[in-house]
Parts: sequence; C-alpha cells; structure tokens
Amino acid sequence: MPELPEVETTLRGIAPHIQGKKITQTLVRQAKLRWQMPPDLAEILQGQTVRECTRRAKYILIQMDTGVLMIHLGMSGSLRIWRDNAPEPSKHDHVDFVFEDGTLLRYHDPRRFGAILWLAGVAQHHDLLKNLGVEPLSDAFTPQYLFNKIKDKNRAIKLMMMDNAIVVGVGNIYANESLFQAALLPNRPAKSLNLNDCANLVAAIKQILQRAIETGGSTLRDFVDSEGKSGYFQQEYKVYGRAGSGCLKCGALIEKSVLGQRGTFYCPNCQT
Repeated sequence: MPELPEVETTLRGIAPHIQGKKITQTLVRQAKLRWQMPPDLAEILQGQTVRECTRRAKYILIQMDTGVLMIHLGMSGSLRIWRDNAPEPSKHDHVDFVFEDGTLLRYHDPRRFGAILWLAGVAQHHDLLKNLGVEPLSDAFTPQYLFNKIKDKNRAIKLMMMDNAIVVGVGNIYANESLFQAALLPNRPAKSLNLNDCANLVAAIKQILQRAIETGGSTLRDFVDSEGKSGYFQQEYKVYGRAGSGCLKCGALIEKSVLGQRGTFYCPNCQT
C-alpha cells in the first residue's frame, strides 16, 4: 500500500503540471472504487481551475474553484501525467482528467481500493480528515507531543506509531525502519518510553520519511510515480523484509513477529 512518502512523491510529481490549469473534460470509466464516485463528477469539474495541490495524511487534495477533489491511492492506485502522448487506456485506468493545454492526469487502480471524492467545502471538515493526528514532518510532531500521547498507554509502541489519531502516514514499512533507527523494540509498551526515547523516535521518523521521499518512496508491488518510475527506498531497508538476514549493524539475525496483523521486523540485539 502506498504510504506517506509515496503519496508525497505523487503529489510533488503532479502539482507542477496541473496547478493553475483548467479542466476541460473528465472521463470516468469506472465509478465504483472503494466508494462510489459522484455520478455528476464530470459536470462538477467542467471548466474548474486547479488552485492548489496539497496532502493530508495519505489523501491528495486538489483545490478547485468551488470545492476540493480528494484522491486516495488505496492499495494499488497511482496517478500519472501524460502530455499529448497518452496511450489508450488500459483495463485499470479508471479516470482521466484532461486540461486545457492537453495535459492528462490518469488514475490507475487495479484493486480499486482507492477513492476519488468531491467535497464542496473545506477539506479539513470532511469526516475522513477531521479527526486525524499531526503530520509527522510538521513542527507539531515533537518529542513532548508524542510523550504526552503515549505516556499512559499499554499498547505496543509500533501500534501507537501507526495510529492515525496520533500521527498520520507512518505505515508499516516506515514504522519498522524508524524503530530500528531509534533502537526501540516494536512491542515495547508505549508508556515505557521516556522523553529521550520519544526524542530519538521522532527524529528517526522524520529522517526515515524524508529520506524515503528523496528516493521516490518504496516500490514493493504496484507503486510508480507520476512519470511511471519506481521508488528506490526499498534498497535502503535495514530490517523490513529481512527476517533471517544479518543485521547491518551487529550481524545478529533479523527476526519477524506479528503486531496488529502486520509483519514486524527487528534486531533483537540492537533494539531494546
């Protein structure tokens, strides 16, 4: 599933090509994704100009004249920019947004777990966004903030990191990698972390996510960026997917367990 770095990579890829441009046509081939698209989406978007492109958690928010187009990539979705050279749509190319200069933004989603929603209002008021926690790369995500949120919680720290009500977008891959960098075991009770532990973890999360964005995210199965390129951060994994291999720091074998039904990878020697 695309996580925050993959969504941010997508956002940065499409924004320069559509911001300030007017939509002249919207072609919907498959309206039923995770949720049904508005039946009149093409009419709503006709003639509207893209004013701003932003991200909240894993949602891409495209601000139009009269509302916001919310896009979620789900498990296998991608957005691709074409400039006068778009191939014929494939089976899983569900929506095309055509702009006045010929630019085409195409939504591709084999599993159809993504979403394209329209909100005639402020995005932050939408039910999917209004209760979300802080952005991990923002100044609001501080050691003190994290400490205050987890200081009386018995849940495993990894599960707390992946709780979108606390901090958004830290998915399974980056939670594993951040905990390794912070030298913390994934199953440690959250309340056992002191403020210094929280400082190390916050710093690790920010560094791991920023590095993943710089390398175009991770490509495990379906993800490609707006130009069809794969991400490369998976080449830098220290623990994720490396069960049975030697730790790159100490040589001990990386172990795997299951937390919250997700594969969890860690070094039993480096992480405590």
